[in-house]
Amino acid sequence: MSSDHGHSHDHGHSHGPSLATAGARHKRPLMFAFCIIASFFVVEAVAGFWTNSLALLSDAGHMLTDVIGLGMALAAIQLASRFDPKKSSISNPHTFGLYRLEILAAFVNSLLLFAVAIWVVIEAARRFGNEPEILGWQMFGVAVLGLIANLIAFALLREGSQESLNIRGAYLEVVADAVGSVGVIIAALLLEIFGWAWVDPVIAAVIGLWILPRTWRLGRDAVRVLLQAAPPHVDLEALHNDLTSIDGVVDVHDLHVWTLTSEMEAASAHLMTVDEADHHSVLDAARELLATGHGVTHGTFQVEPESHTGCRDLSW
Repeated sequence: MSSDHGHSHDHGHSHGPSLATAGARHKRPLMFAFCIIASFFVVEAVAGFWTNSLALLSDAGHMLTDVIGLGMALAAIQLASRFDPKKSSISNPHTFGLYRLEILAAFVNSLLLFAVAIWVVIEAARRFGNEPEILGWQMFGVAVLGLIANLIAFALLREGSQESLNIRGAYLEVVADAVGSVGVIIAALLLEIFGWAWVDPVIAAVIGLWILPRTWRLGRDAVRVLLQAAPPHVDLEALHNDLTSIDGVVDVHDLHVWTLTSEMEAASAHLMTVDEADHHSVLDAARELLATGHGVTHGTFQVEPESHTGCRDLSW
């Protein structure tokens, strides 16, 4: 702890796994998933035009967003590791590292998914009443192979999706693709057995609509982090009251809680105390309360005696 003109500062650095540390564990399975999905995207796109199946093309479109999403996830992990603030010099302008890249990647993924879903729904509506000839069995075979590819990628990304919003974005896209492949398989069977050509655009539209709520949640979570909103699990009023109740603290102001990236949350606050308060004890109590009571283990606190003036004169 350092002291400057009656102000005490404390930084707690024991936080959860970062993008760099999580990425180190999950980079290889992410790379394998990327290679599998990228290879099969080409197969499915070509097959979609060959069979004239909108459902297959919509699934290929989702696979394309997988390829882009997985590529951005890998790039974000690589850059976050390269610019890790713990390993950088004091002159590094990225004082928080590049951890936010994973949030930007997740946000871009959500925009891509929205675009693909809307295109598929519009194209499905256009095809009603103008049903082209579709090669059902070929469509069926490609969809089965696509489902297998998605299930392999699903297994590779499942663990990492619990730790990283970035990997979670790619994981959700793979899950959506797996469901899409099942839909294409059903459409192909109905087309061949009953001759229902209309089922192809219907399944394509269902695939597009199915992914929109999941895409909305992913984009909402990413925007929440980018806007530096408090994490949903943190009750700011309760945190303020708990900090105020610390022995010797008479006021709490400039309280901020935000998420830097997945599993990395931080808080800062000014704690005003009676002049005779033990600042060491106040800092220890505040840090313990923040971690155990509110699940935030990175705290920066400025402790100031009530006789000090000027802190409330900040313009923002």
